[in-house]
Amino acid sequence: MAKFFQEFREFAVKGNVVDMAVGIIIGGAFTLIVQSLVADVMNPLIGLLVGGVDFSNLFVVLRQGVVGGPYATLADAQAAGAVTLNLGLFINAVVSFTIVAFVVFLLVRTINRLKREEAVAPASPTEQPCPYCLMVVPIKATRCGHCTATLSQPVEAEAPVEAAPAPPPMPPAKP
Repeated sequence: MAKFFQEFREFAVKGNVVDMAVGIIIGGAFTLIVQSLVADVMNPLIGLLVGGVDFSNLFVVLRQGVVGGPYATLADAQAAGAVTLNLGLFINAVVSFTIVAFVVFLLVRTINRLKREEAVAPASPTEQPCPYCLMVVPIKATRCGHCTATLSQPVEAEAPVEAAPAPPPMPPAKP
């Protein structure tokens, strides 16, 4: 049993699990903010633009409740036991989803842009194969340390400021 708890502890304190927990907590708090933004700011503004409609009370009665309608609010209809199609609550959910999806898109886009900036250019090679014996030699070498052949400098290598004259080429060693 102790081994089980030790494995669980190792799993729980891994970076990914802790990161996921923090993400879920922040996501829950963000959801509350978005719900308030939709219900308290956007819906009144949208309702004002479309003629004073309160989306939270936009519903269709499918079946009358114990007390007959018409019902002024969704709460009245639900208290009477009426079966309702809650279009306004659905519209609120769609607006909330759209806002959250847009914010997540912006977040992922920013993270991807930062990752592209962090991408390191590949390092220039430090070794090259000898064209005669195919052994690996340093990129700035003028002679192969294995077969003593004269090597040409690669195009990418920087030429020294005061280059010493190159020794005369030697024929490749015979195996």
